[in-house]
Amino acid sequence: MQTASVGKTFLRYTFFSVLGMVGISCYILADTFFIARGVGRDGLTALNLALPAYSVLHGTGLMIGMGAATRFSLLQGRGETEKGNRVFTSALCFALAFGVLYLLCGLFLARPISYALGARGEVLDMTADYLGTFLKFSPAFMVNNVMLCFIRNDKNPNLAMISMLSGSFLNIALDYVFVFPCNMGMFGAALATGFAPMLGVLLSSVHFLQRKNTFRLVCALPSFRHLGDMCSLGVSSFITELSSGLVILVFNVIILRLNGDVGVAAYGVIANISLVVLSVFTGIAQGLQPVVSRYLGQGEEKNAAKAMKLALLTAAGFALSAYLFGALFANPIVNIFNRDNDAQLTQIAVHGLYLYFAGFVFAGVNIVTAVYFGGIDLPRESFAISLMRGFIFIIPAAFALSALFDMTGVWLSFPVAEILTACAAVFLLRRHRKKNRLRLS
Repeated sequence: MQTASVGKTFLRYTFFSVLGMVGISCYILADTFFIARGVGRDGLTALNLALPAYSVLHGTGLMIGMGAATRFSLLQGRGETEKGNRVFTSALCFALAFGVLYLLCGLFLARPISYALGARGEVLDMTADYLGTFLKFSPAFMVNNVMLCFIRNDKNPNLAMISMLSGSFLNIALDYVFVFPCNMGMFGAALATGFAPMLGVLLSSVHFLQRKNTFRLVCALPSFRHLGDMCSLGVSSFITELSSGLVILVFNVIILRLNGDVGVAAYGVIANISLVVLSVFTGIAQGLQPVVSRYLGQGEEKNAAKAMKLALLTAAGFALSAYLFGALFANPIVNIFNRDNDAQLTQIAVHGLYLYFAGFVFAGVNIVTAVYFGGIDLPRESFAISLMRGFIFIIPAAFALSALFDMTGVWLSFPVAEILTACAAVFLLRRHRKKNRLRLS
């Protein structure tokens, strides 16, 4: 990192991180496709109702992993290797603890959680089946997230990418086998999703077998002080994932009232495609994080600022491309997930796609900026941005705009919330740059 240019370093980390995050997002997208084609509209509705629980699981893993790996990079930049080892040990212990907690929820609370998420009748059985199955793999999901974040920060982003993509390819292959030839329905789709992080953990161990690791487990009790530090530095990743789940939950409640199950199924198509696009922004941000953390640890604030500019430009460029692609091919995209050629589902989803996707440019700016602030050890700014886009703006906007404009208001609430958050994010960035003008100019 000391000899490579800022652009080359950023592109190397970001390329592998984006590919890996797209791979992870394809866990659910593959489930969406195979459930839509193999189970039908009720299965698509059940999957969308279960997604908030997946967001909480994935977000917890990212919070611990990203937060701990950020602290590890800052310590490594200062040459404090032993402290970094203790952070890794605490991260792995707490990841396992949360994993076991979520596993127990899957064993004993799948049906009550599904009911609380809005599932009823036959959809309730499908939702509980899917939810209870993938939650049983929670320890693997949690450990996989921690390992991927540390490996990426330990100058091996290519292995992190290979690990994530391999898990995704396995999930897609098993989805087909379990849903179609084996006719296992929702249970089969969830089972395929659960096997993916197990492969990821196995592949991540190659980093140790090749003796490329500069971190290791040490004989030390997990520290709650470390947990607090991880959560503060990684909270933007958690809020990003949690907000996705919460938004899906709120939208499901509103849409069930406005359009019933068919509306939720239509939103399920948009939500799952949106998760893939947002995962690219998360990948750009995760690629940025080790770069700026290491630069900051080495006292190279100017290079950290340059990397941030590259991340913002990359996110904006991809967002515009995604919107244009979605607008041009809205009908074919929606019909991929519409096995029964339901005209009402197509109409609702296509209309929503045009409006909802308009928020992507601003979402990219917000996600990158939140992770950037965490990467340079400014967790309060990171938390504020994540909180605004995840809770403060979007939930009131969804209720208010849906009351005024029905489904059009539901779709508009996402871009409105992201625009408001982007204004605040730009203000925080300008304030930070002004405060550090002498070092960044």
